[in-house]
Amino acid sequence: MIGKYRIRTDLAMENGEKYENDDVELSGVVIRKDYNQEKDVHTTYVQIQTEHGARMMEKPIGTYVTIEAPNLTVLDEEYHREIAGELSEHLRALLPGGDEAAILVIGLGNRDITPDALGPQVVENLQITRHLVKEYGAAALGEKCARKISALVPGVMAQTGMETMEIVRGVVKETNPDVVVVIDALAARSIRRLNCTIQLTDTGISPGSGVGNYRNALNQETLKVPVIGIGVPTVVDAGTIIHDAVAELLESLEESEMDEFLGELISPSLQSMYVTPKEIDETIKRLSITISEGLNKAFLYSG
Repeated sequence: MIGKYRIRTDLAMENGEKYENDDVELSGVVIRKDYNQEKDVHTTYVQIQTEHGARMMEKPIGTYVTIEAPNLTVLDEEYHREIAGELSEHLRALLPGGDEAAILVIGLGNRDITPDALGPQVVENLQITRHLVKEYGAAALGEKCARKISALVPGVMAQTGMETMEIVRGVVKETNPDVVVVIDALAARSIRRLNCTIQLTDTGISPGSGVGNYRNALNQETLKVPVIGIGVPTVVDAGTIIHDAVAELLESLEESEMDEFLGELISPSLQSMYVTPKEIDETIKRLSITISEGLNKAFLYSG
């Protein structure tokens, strides 16, 4: 539902769903969905091909892969390992360059705010190899060789006084990676997708977008190298919760009447309030390990 209240989401698939619900044809956008019954994993592929499609979807032209795994919120190591494998396969498909490509991983977010700490915690669990490969060569890593992996946690502007873009661009200029992989927390349109959905895209990412605090985007245009964004929705705004709860009670109204009513009901202050589950501390810890395991698998190759 569009109107005075703008539904908040960073997931391309959710932007596509609003047109599906209204039975609107999306030209310039290809959407494909798969379901793995054994793993209970839904995967949605969104390919935005034209400028018209980009305007409709409110996303840049490119590829978006979304993995929905409801059991990610459950403490099940085997299941998390399977999802790490899924993530690894999709990331390999997006990674440009060969097995010797140098990769810089950026962990966006604030370590001191748990729902925003996903990026920094993922970096803590990465297998960093750039210094070893530069010093001793890939053979020093044994039978499991690896690309040259480096990582950076640039913090947030309130901590550094600098735009994330300024820090990352400086590091890219000095270290010359072949590709940058950016990890960040996102916002979802639906509560059921919190902490159990992973989006990958080859269009990069905008720091702070999860809470509506847009900074300079990290993408190929700004960094001059390919940028892959990986994010998990960890928050949903309060306005969306009220929107969904009240909309169910008002289904008998015409859409325009419902839209007008909700627009008046949801105040601007609610649109700046974000909600996260109470068990977010343990959830972020598990998710960061799952994502870092997926990254490590994607970056490693047999020598």
